[in-house]
Amino acid sequence: MKKFGLILGLICLFSFKQTEEIHIYSIGDSTMADYRASYLDKFGKGYPIRGWMQLTPSLFTEHVHIHNEAMSGRSSKSFRDEGFWSKVIQQVKAGDYVFIQFGHNDAKPDTARHTEPYTTFKQNIERYVREVQAKKAYPILFTSIPHRKFDQEGHIVDTHGAYLTVVGEVAKLTHTPLIDLHALVAAFLEKTGPEQSKKLFLHIPPGKFASLPKGKKDDTHLSEFGAKCVAGLAVSALKETNLPLRAYIK
Repeated sequence: MKKFGLILGLICLFSFKQTEEIHIYSIGDSTMADYRASYLDKFGKGYPIRGWMQLTPSLFTEHVHIHNEAMSGRSSKSFRDEGFWSKVIQQVKAGDYVFIQFGHNDAKPDTARHTEPYTTFKQNIERYVREVQAKKAYPILFTSIPHRKFDQEGHIVDTHGAYLTVVGEVAKLTHTPLIDLHALVAAFLEKTGPEQSKKLFLHIPPGKFASLPKGKKDDTHLSEFGAKCVAGLAVSALKETNLPLRAYIK
């Protein structure tokens, strides 16, 4: 009887074993970043800009904790130079995940942000990956989302070029999972079409916000609807990997 009680106790113990808590850190630019109320209120109530990583929490179980450290306007160079990366990597522990997406601002001409695809950009991305791996954490690389730019045949024009190629090369070199978000979003935009795809970006009609009397046409940054769509594409792709993280996706 005592033996039966011991076995029953062990079964109960393992049955109620606490599920592991998962931490995801993300680094990147404005297309990935969080936009808080203090920023949105500058334009007016309901201003729709969002980063795609900002819309991911609802796609994971309650055991996943997301720390979105992506910063508007940063490149793979300036994110480190300005001290943002050191604050992130100090927090990363074994088993954590780090999502990495740079490229948009690396192509900018200013010396504070500019990198060359096959030299400084590649070195920067590889360095991020190696430092995450040294912590026994999981780096995951994402290619930059495309701009909403269609050619005459309705295809998305690639404006990132070699920066996309290099991310793929680093993924192979370092045996790091790659989510080709550029390709996924481009295909989605082409399916949606030139007119309907405006809803995914900041196409704001004149008069909707007092701060923007002439409206706005921004084909780089995502609306809340667009961020939700891109987040869905990204997380669906993660579910197709062999990462342990897939078990925590709804």
